[in-house]
Parts: sequence; structure tokens; C-alpha cells
Amino acid sequence: MLPFPTVFANFLELVTGRAPTAEIGRAAFVETVRVSAPPPARDPRVMRLVAAGWALIAVKHMAIIWAVWRYHIPFHSLWINFPTWLLGVLATGVYYGCTRRD
Repeated sequence: MLPFPTVFANFLELVTGRAPTAEIGRAAFVETVRVSAPPPARDPRVMRLVAAGWALIAVKHMAIIWAVWRYHIPFHSLWINFPTWLLGVLATGVYYGCTRRD
């Protein structure tokens, strides 16, 4: 990471139009990045937590559908159930996408 004075000096050179000093040079720029660590393995506890979360989402869906049918609420149950399902899919997909299978 660049120290503050170097960044400030680069900004002043940009604003004033002066040529860069020899000490700043090209060493201030990142040329390559290599990632060598593999993605983390899936944790069985988190997998159980994800399964429990989906079970709770299923129970909530059934309760909402029952309440809409029972009390004749004037909107469709998907107005509540779809965003819940969508966020569950997003969270599960992010977890599975960021972890690897052993």
C-alpha cells in the first residue's frame, strides 16, 4: 500500500502538471496478482444451518399460504413468499459459490 505522502505527491503532480519525480517511478503500481490459496472447504455445521434455514423458509411459506386462504387477505401470498425464497437462493448460492467441495 502506498504511504500517504506518496499518494499526495502524485495528486499534486497531477494538479500542477509537473513531471513525476524519479523516486516515485513505476514501483508504485501493481503489475500482477497471484492467488495461491484454494477456496475454503464447506463446513458441515454451516451446511446443517443452511438446511435448517430452508426448513424454516418452507414452514413460513406454508403459514403464509394458510393465512391468506383462511383470512381472505386481499393480496397474493407470493408478495411475501417470493422475496424470502429469492434471498434464500441468493444466500445459498453465494455460500456454495465461495466454498469448494472436498
